[in-house]
Amino acid sequence: MRDSVMKKLFVIIMLPLVFLAAAVQAEIRLDGFMQGLYGGRLDENNPTATEMTASETRLQLRAEHLGENAEFFARLDFVHDMSDTARYDWELREGFLKFRLGKAFDFKIGRQILTWGTGDLIFINDVFAKDYRSFFAGRDDQYLKAPQDALRMAVYPGFGELSLVWTPRFEPNRLPTGRNLSYYNPFLGKIVGEGYYFDPPPPEAKFENGEFAAQFSRQMGNFNTALYFYKGFYKNPMGAEMTPDGPMPVYPHLNVYGASLRGSTLGGILWLEGGYFDSRDDQCGDKPLMPNSQVFGLFGFERQVATNLTANIQWQADVITNYDKYEAGQIAMGAYVRDEWRHLLTTRMTKLLNSELVKLSGFLFYSPTDEDAYARASVEYKYTDEVTITLGGNFFEGKHPATDFGQFQYNDNVYLKVTYGF
Repeated sequence: MRDSVMKKLFVIIMLPLVFLAAAVQAEIRLDGFMQGLYGGRLDENNPTATEMTASETRLQLRAEHLGENAEFFARLDFVHDMSDTARYDWELREGFLKFRLGKAFDFKIGRQILTWGTGDLIFINDVFAKDYRSFFAGRDDQYLKAPQDALRMAVYPGFGELSLVWTPRFEPNRLPTGRNLSYYNPFLGKIVGEGYYFDPPPPEAKFENGEFAAQFSRQMGNFNTALYFYKGFYKNPMGAEMTPDGPMPVYPHLNVYGASLRGSTLGGILWLEGGYFDSRDDQCGDKPLMPNSQVFGLFGFERQVATNLTANIQWQADVITNYDKYEAGQIAMGAYVRDEWRHLLTTRMTKLLNSELVKLSGFLFYSPTDEDAYARASVEYKYTDEVTITLGGNFFEGKHPATDFGQFQYNDNVYLKVTYGF
């Protein structure tokens, strides 16, 4: 055990030195930041293992080299976490090579952050992995997107742009485990802390289990339009299989077909997006341990409503197919039954003050059908060109512990974050 810890410490100490030496040798542009993040929960009923939602020191190093025909980029994080016991960790968040063949093909290969779609913190056709542990704890917004190893190819045929993404190994969402943030365990029927989390095994490492995504986009007047396709798996363990030990969570097969539109109109930005989630393991809706297929729709609009004040609103609706079968199956299992139609409303407000050195930000999710809500608020002060201080909080409310935000109702927290950029 001690040898394992010492080896990990050696790697964490040596990697930044190797990173720096390589950057100097190859004349790579290098920057990054040092950050302290400290947060605590507000609800004494939270069954988490620690009262600290975050207590970490983070060093991020970024390196970039632009050649005549290719580009290299790397982003490396080192973390010392003291939420309960001392833990050291590191992660290569990005490390890719980008190059062009002729005038019609771009390639990006390696560890990368993938994103598309139009929603503001609402994801329909963006089915790439997310990190909700970071999101709910107050880490920078960049950490909401989890990295994955992938090959991305962009094709420019002259009448639009086609992007193709292949991820050889499935990358799931990163969800609360009960250590810092509690969550709802459907097999126990209650909100739990550490000790109950079961990390489902990912789909077997086979070529056929790789993730494939495609996007075709085209500019039409003031609007960018896009079509989407995804073949892979649900990013959360939405399904279960019966075993001799009882039901075990799994990642069901999933196809997604969608479209979006985004552009300027009425003095602001308008976006529309829709998608069909085809649950390939339960296309008839008669398997209560598997998710039913769903149809999603999204409307959003943003504009500046006053000097240095920007606001947006979004409305998302989704409907379950074969709802009668879904309802009967959930009732038979004694599980929570959601409405056939689910509505989600959001709004974001951003205000800049004091020559834009102070930023006030608030974001609210509210579902009138699920009767739950989630609010994010922060005050950011740019103390110097290098130092930024942020005070923020995450607040959850819900009538039912099985809903998206209701399951996190004990995780209200506040945090302080100080960042030094270089």
